[in-house]
Amino acid sequence: MSAPAEFALFDTSIGRCAVAWSARGIVGIQLPEGGDAATRARIQKRFPGAQSAEPPAKVKTAISDMQALLKGEARGLESIELDMDGVPPFHRRVYAVARAIPPGRTSSYGEIATRAGAPGGARAVGQALGRNPFAIVVPCHRVLAAGGRTGGFSANGGVATKLRMLSIEGARHAEAKAEFEGDGAFGFDVDVALAHLRDADPKLAKLIEKVGPFRMRLKQTPSLFGALVEAIVYQQLTGKAAATIHSRLCALFPRAHLGPSAEQILRATEEQLRGAGLSRAKTASLKDLATKAKAHVVPTLREAHSTSDEELIGRLTEVRGIGRWTVEMLLMFRLGRPDVLPVDDYGIRKGFGVAFGYGDELPTKQDVTKRGERWKPYRTVASWYLWRAAEGAKRQTKAATKNNGKALRR
Repeated sequence: MSAPAEFALFDTSIGRCAVAWSARGIVGIQLPEGGDAATRARIQKRFPGAQSAEPPAKVKTAISDMQALLKGEARGLESIELDMDGVPPFHRRVYAVARAIPPGRTSSYGEIATRAGAPGGARAVGQALGRNPFAIVVPCHRVLAAGGRTGGFSANGGVATKLRMLSIEGARHAEAKAEFEGDGAFGFDVDVALAHLRDADPKLAKLIEKVGPFRMRLKQTPSLFGALVEAIVYQQLTGKAAATIHSRLCALFPRAHLGPSAEQILRATEEQLRGAGLSRAKTASLKDLATKAKAHVVPTLREAHSTSDEELIGRLTEVRGIGRWTVEMLLMFRLGRPDVLPVDDYGIRKGFGVAFGYGDELPTKQDVTKRGERWKPYRTVASWYLWRAAEGAKRQTKAATKNNGKALRR
């Protein structure tokens, strides 16, 4: 295959990726290699002579769709044009079948082989996907080994990257379908909520107008237990470090993309859990979580949907290492509850101060709670806008600092 003329780097939630294209379509996609220089070097090694350039309109659309998918949106990529000149016929059939796997779903190497007209050819499918030039668009991360085992992944980061991509998509096995009933969707009308907030609080209405549409997205999870495992792992760590440790933890068990079960955590030794990167305190928290899940202190996802906010907070904060704030994040971003106001959150209080004119002073929890009475029963929506206000103030501070630094250097 002749070398592509051009390539570009682009941002995603898993890092800076690269895309290379020819006049006929995309010829290759490169997942992050640990830094721009390494990613650029890798794409140029794959496609000698490729030059950095501004993507044409079709490639820009493809980039936008890939970015949306890796933010957790159920975005289909079937319309993206691929240049498969030089790709073997069998590989083309495998890639076509893999592209038909929807976001949030998985298939096996054996199933792909059968659909590609090669029953019993699981190994050949694995080899074809291992040479997949079109990562993300041809979603080889959605293909698992027999029994739901993770299988390999040739991209930088290996299985950890594969599990991270599956986690973003909320991938689940057919056996977990019942757990997902109603998950990932708000149980209230967002337009009604916004109308109520605007009428109830003119100052909040101004913030809503400034920020624009409500774009909060819920994270899917195969179980409430799995969501709490992830919350414990992520405590006090950067997102990248936590994602790596969580992926290593999941990879200890079969069907890693579903996350560990309480039984698996209880059977795992402390050495195994610590070997995945967990601290001694987090290992103890996971063991306590698993014990309380077996004792039905921790409800199933189905049970949680019919349990009140305060009851869930009361039950889940019995678990070592889980506080009220952790449960409030679960209520908001996993269960889509409409009326949660996490007043212990610094970003909420900072955003409240920005929106309601507190200057440099940080409002008290009582200040936020009292004003929040106006926002019931949609305090979750109000909270999302307060976070956006805090983010906006942070960007302005960074910009001012940068400009002041330039002025001092003149």
